[in-house]
Amino acid sequence: MTRSPTFLPAWRALTGEAQTLGKRHLRELFATDPGRVPSLTQRAGDLLLDFSKQRITAHTLTLLHDLAREAGVTKQIDELFRGELVNVSEGRAALHMALRAGSKDEYFFSGKNVVSAVALERMKMRGFCQSLHSETWVGCSGKRITDVVNLGIGGSDLGPRMAAQALSSRARQGLKVHFVSNVDGADLGSLLPSLDPQTTLFIVASKTFTTQETLANARSALAWLEVGLDVTDVLTRHFVAVTANVAAAGAFGIPEENTFAFWDWVGGRYSLWSSVGLPLALAIGMDDFEAMQDGARKMDLHFRDSPIEKNLPVTLALLDIWNGNFLGAETRAVIPYSFSLGLLPSYLQQLEMESNGKAMDRDGQKLEASSSAVVWGSAGTDAQHAYFQLLHQGGRLVPCDFIAFAEADYPLPGHHDRLLASCFAQSEALMSGRSEDEARNELIAQKYSAEDIARLLPHKIFPGNQPSTTMLLPSLSPEALGMLIALHEHKVFAAAAIWGINPFDQWGVELGKQLASKLLPALTDGNEAPGMNPSTHQLIRYCRDRR
Repeated sequence: MTRSPTFLPAWRALTGEAQTLGKRHLRELFATDPGRVPSLTQRAGDLLLDFSKQRITAHTLTLLHDLAREAGVTKQIDELFRGELVNVSEGRAALHMALRAGSKDEYFFSGKNVVSAVALERMKMRGFCQSLHSETWVGCSGKRITDVVNLGIGGSDLGPRMAAQALSSRARQGLKVHFVSNVDGADLGSLLPSLDPQTTLFIVASKTFTTQETLANARSALAWLEVGLDVTDVLTRHFVAVTANVAAAGAFGIPEENTFAFWDWVGGRYSLWSSVGLPLALAIGMDDFEAMQDGARKMDLHFRDSPIEKNLPVTLALLDIWNGNFLGAETRAVIPYSFSLGLLPSYLQQLEMESNGKAMDRDGQKLEASSSAVVWGSAGTDAQHAYFQLLHQGGRLVPCDFIAFAEADYPLPGHHDRLLASCFAQSEALMSGRSEDEARNELIAQKYSAEDIARLLPHKIFPGNQPSTTMLLPSLSPEALGMLIALHEHKVFAAAAIWGINPFDQWGVELGKQLASKLLPALTDGNEAPGMNPSTHQLIRYCRDRR
């Protein structure tokens, strides 16, 4: 039986800590503790995690560590890595770590080490990448493949799409990789006119091979190829599948030799490391794809082997819990100061909110505490000109995660230092703010009249005290990106372990899909289901009447 963390002694102690500490400003916390920065900084390899601008003290951190211990986080980490059925509602393990395992690593499922099976599928990916890059795999007309279109959604889209953009500086020349996820015809329909059927390959990525949005796009892509190519069989040279349901891919017409498999113990939003990463491997090359896996593996070992006090994923999880459950924050902004990493906030939305956006524990009992924050954000410096006004003066508590790299992936002279200066300045400004005296003195120095000072002064005050964490890495290399993604994967698990949540199911996604399948006949041929909500009836009737 899952025990609510709210009954743990550390939870009660943290409640009291929040009541005391909540009245203190981060300026004061820095001023009274000269050792604050080193005591609230952690490292894993080249990844530096500076959380000294969070509204905590060393004592708060000790209480948070107590909470992790009392909640049994270490035991649950062991269960995860042993391949136990941690996805309790679906009776599955969650062994995505095995997808980036080294040759001597061991990950067991049903008593069998799965690392060798993973290695075989990785070899198949490598062979396919080599054949496409060397132009030995060609289209039906004998022309080389110049464009690859990945058809997927959710975990079969966001991970490789985000990583391909993040590592665009390492993209191979001569091959363009595109991503289509939305069933809205504008997504695929706007791309097709720019492609040549003779030189285009489609990847159909769906774990179950029943995902309606993906299959609708795949059927449209197939129809486009059949019109554009004067051959009877376009699937053998222009379609490959990525799926855990090889039989369904075969029923669609994709030969088994064109199908890349993964396993039931791979969750969709954790599947980037499997054959779902094929479009990424095609974009950057298999060597860089495996370097990214190596970076994730380093974070796996850090998460598995590090004590709670030095464990970066656990630290991030505890900070989220502190800000959300004890300080009352309901959202968290993720601001990568890297244009290439601009899709990371969207990726983390799925990873975090689909995993931990739940109000019931593993046993189906109502949670006594709120769980996942609303995750959002975008790349700096654009973000500064969009919503930072609210962060600075909007009166809401919004913790921020800043992510930056010491070196640029596109090194234009003078650009990267300005980017980093903006990143560090924003975290400083959110933390310190500007007091009334400071604002008045600034206006006086600028020679404003007494009347103008009185008028402008309220607008020049910034309360500050907005908590933030900064993550720094040397460069946006494949290995660094792998570490960064795995860091957040494991953070999600650590937070779920404390809340008592199963982070590997997503039943909330299913209801809308089920209703959509019932409503589709009403839109296509007017066959309305009995008992339809009158509002829904009105919306459908409006659309049908105007076609």
